[in-house]
Amino acid sequence: MTDFPALTLETPAEHPFAQFVRILGKGKRGARNLTREEAREAMGMVLDEQVEETQLGAFLMLLRHKEESAEEMAGFTDALRQRLEVPTLAVDLDWPTYAGKKRHLPWYLLAAKCLGQNGVRIFMHGGGAHTAGRLYTEQLLGFLSIPLCRDWQQVGTALDHGGLAFMPLVDWAPQMQRMIDLRNTLGLRSPIHSLARILNPLAARCGLQSIFHPGYQAVHREASGLLGDTAIVIKGDGGEIEINPDADSHLYGTTGGSSWDEEWPRLSEQRHVKPESLDPEHLKAIWRGDIEDSYPQLALIATMALALRGLGDTRDEALDKARQYWHARDRSI
Repeated sequence: MTDFPALTLETPAEHPFAQFVRILGKGKRGARNLTREEAREAMGMVLDEQVEETQLGAFLMLLRHKEESAEEMAGFTDALRQRLEVPTLAVDLDWPTYAGKKRHLPWYLLAAKCLGQNGVRIFMHGGGAHTAGRLYTEQLLGFLSIPLCRDWQQVGTALDHGGLAFMPLVDWAPQMQRMIDLRNTLGLRSPIHSLARILNPLAARCGLQSIFHPGYQAVHREASGLLGDTAIVIKGDGGEIEINPDADSHLYGTTGGSSWDEEWPRLSEQRHVKPESLDPEHLKAIWRGDIEDSYPQLALIATMALALRGLGDTRDEALDKARQYWHARDRSI
């Protein structure tokens, strides 16, 4: 005798998270953005592991397809900040690094290192190597003597002793890292890559953000404004917080809930030739002053100036200070 599956005779209860998938996916006419409150509740359920894997995948890809709004990103950040257990640490700059570099070396790392030597306290965080052919911050920490911190106590010690600390996302927001790691399962980057740039977990005086997707910089600025954060958003080289000296840069700023914009003209009249390969030894050679190379020196000075602009200096003041910092750096590495 064949055993057949039992018939479903009673309507099963709907999963509480299903409403959020439905809001985003109810067709061209029925779908809409989540409100900030809905986004906070939805991300809270995700972080509390109250969501099925199929729901999470659908939710992330529906957000990716429509592109998340400023209100949604602010709500997602609200949910994470409510659940974070972080100490009170004095931090000047929140510096997310999630993209990796493929056309140029990560000169922003030397910029951050030089700023740290000069009393600027920088919390840097990233999500690991996730795309082939790119060079990531995590791969160069030991090489450049940048402290890798695996808990908040180590972060505090590193900030006190050198002004610069890197902590992997997996150590302070493992659920976020898990969602980032779904990239190779889903085939696309999810909105979590963008969200990680806004989080500013230690409430730094200024959050720096690099968003490569055209037109999306203003959305990030608006989200940070809704959160009451001070932030500067740029289209950085390769998606990292690094000024390209061969191109004009637009700064999307927000301070005290008010938005501001600033155009920074390129620092080089002629475009530099892209290097044929990325040799990390070149980073050390530039830091030690063993060689002169126009592009990296302009890039890291402009990037330092960007950071100092976020802390209140004007562009000209920031550039002058950045040049002074670079000239007087401790060249040992």
